[in-house]
Amino acid sequence: MDKVLIFGHKNPDTDTICSAVAYAHLKTQLGQNVEPVRLGSVNGETQYALDYFKVEAPRLVETVSNEAKNVILVDHNERQQSASDIDQVRVLEVIDHHRIANFETSGPLYYRAEPVGCTATILKKLYKENGVAIPKEIAGLMLSAIISDSLLFKSPTCTDEDVAAARELAEIAGVNAEVYGLEMLKAGADLSDKTIAQLITLDAKEFQMGSYKVEIAQVNAVDTNDVLSRQAELEAALSGIIAEKNLDLFLFVVTDILNNDSIGLALGRAAHAVEQAYNVKLEDNKAVLKGVVSRKSQIVPVLTDTFNKL
Repeated sequence: MDKVLIFGHKNPDTDTICSAVAYAHLKTQLGQNVEPVRLGSVNGETQYALDYFKVEAPRLVETVSNEAKNVILVDHNERQQSASDIDQVRVLEVIDHHRIANFETSGPLYYRAEPVGCTATILKKLYKENGVAIPKEIAGLMLSAIISDSLLFKSPTCTDEDVAAARELAEIAGVNAEVYGLEMLKAGADLSDKTIAQLITLDAKEFQMGSYKVEIAQVNAVDTNDVLSRQAELEAALSGIIAEKNLDLFLFVVTDILNNDSIGLALGRAAHAVEQAYNVKLEDNKAVLKGVVSRKSQIVPVLTDTFNKL
């Protein structure tokens, strides 16, 4: 049986890494030959979770078609967010909780997409449906994914299903979700040692919104000034990416994990779309986005609607 690779999106976050590991464990228990891999560096928050539960990070790969004929995608479906050679392999399955866009296959596949806050919440159901017990360390990683995607249950994307799943997983993992979760988020929000290039690629995703090409990067911080004090350097780097990729907009979002607001730094010929979308005025290319913490539910759909009206 040929090996199947399981991976999430580029610039992986905690859900991407942990869900790849968790789904690979489930598939292995079901007798399948799979391996979790990653398409980018492990961030500080994810590394905290891996270290806490003593799990090795998945192997880094640059391409996938040179290693496997078949793959499984978790935590994404849009092709521009996936492996660069995704068109050269067969996608057997997708387990995701995002919008569906720029995705098609030549053959049928198993596609599981649910409007929950985290891929790991769906995976917990799959463990139960297949009658497989979740080990302590895997439960810990799945809990970490839910905490990350829900900002410790404060994000508007967080559902009752996510909270219930997290409570059960925390019990299996033997941790207090709130205490462990805050420490994990703080580990991810420590940006003191990050270069400008790292800051803007830690969690960046590219989107096609109508006829507009948009990239949105997001970082979490305890103090947003830790990041925005470097605005001149950030703008220089963002401008370079805009020119290189011919983007219409690069929105760099710095989210305050304590106050649950964000500051958006918008550059590009379509930066005015941010003003229109949120009824704000960009001053020095920045605007406060009150109550905005979720790219998935509060940024991507809002901007997409705005661009479709331009």
